[in-house]
Amino acid sequence: MGRVYNFSAGPAVLPEEVLKEAADEMMDYKGTGVSVMEMSHRSQDFQNIIDEAEKDLRDLMNIPDNYKVLFIQGGGHVQFAMVPMNLMKNKVADYIITGQWAKKACKEAQMYGTAKAIASSEDKVFSYIPDCSDLPIDDDADYVYICQNNTIYGTVFHTLPNTKGKDLVADVSSCFLSEPVDVSKYAIIWGGVQKNVGPAGMAIAIVREDLIGEALPGTPTMLKYSTYAESGSLYNTPPCYTIYICGKVFKWLKKMGGLEAMKARNEQKAKILYDFLDQSKMFSNPVRKEDRSMMNVTFVTGDKDLDAKFVAEAKAAGFINLKGHRTVGGMRASIYNAMPVEGVEKLVAFMKAFEEKEAK
Repeated sequence: MGRVYNFSAGPAVLPEEVLKEAADEMMDYKGTGVSVMEMSHRSQDFQNIIDEAEKDLRDLMNIPDNYKVLFIQGGGHVQFAMVPMNLMKNKVADYIITGQWAKKACKEAQMYGTAKAIASSEDKVFSYIPDCSDLPIDDDADYVYICQNNTIYGTVFHTLPNTKGKDLVADVSSCFLSEPVDVSKYAIIWGGVQKNVGPAGMAIAIVREDLIGEALPGTPTMLKYSTYAESGSLYNTPPCYTIYICGKVFKWLKKMGGLEAMKARNEQKAKILYDFLDQSKMFSNPVRKEDRSMMNVTFVTGDKDLDAKFVAEAKAAGFINLKGHRTVGGMRASIYNAMPVEGVEKLVAFMKAFEEKEAK
């Protein structure tokens, strides 16, 4: 059926330009006679790939010199453990629970010390971001942890919490590179790349240097940030092909005008969809307006059978992966960087037609 509009939350849509480039280089990367999949991670060719990827990411995010960029195998669940293993010197951490991933991260941290939920929006099925202006932060807390954009529930921190001087750690998996960010406000920014940056199987952690090197005793070598920092993420064989594709996505982002341009584009896409939802008689968005995500837009009809019918008919029309997460049901359109504006416009046109048809 050719290319469809893929609204998957992850693994997610990648820029067509990047996929075509990768296809052209699949059999022979720049005259080497081999694919990047077959290339030694100790070769100069791969060293150039990873160095360039890091340089482009630093340029895009204006990453300060006192932060290390680490390419780490495994997705978010590995970072749920790595953060406390590397940061919990006082064995105390405070977590703000705005969805399933922050909840899982907090539970993981409880294996290494006292991890407390100091704010939560679970009382209203995570449909809002709690007030984080005056939190009961522990004096001994090693860090305060947030999941900045909540993929499942479609909420986002538009304002960072007041951590009262404590280090802020943020999981930015589903809003990575969607808009400009002040890296210096965070101790660690990390994200699984499979949503907005590249293929699955890796996370990128941007870690302030002074936090590296004091992992808890018993931390495995591959779960120490210092292992990656000291080896340039090449201690062992990394996910070479994933790093290569991420590098291409970084170049595409620069070509598109960088993160300011992506923010404008993402705001435009989100507005098209939210404006429709706000006037629709059939579909509605359950999230408090001021906490809405630009990346993941959730919506429901209020009737499970009608939701299922919509998802099935949308798929047949070339709009795939619109079914909501199994824990909340309904629908979700993930409109990451690589989703073109026309994809959102066509989805809204389809939703309008569906609503009119069902109203008859």
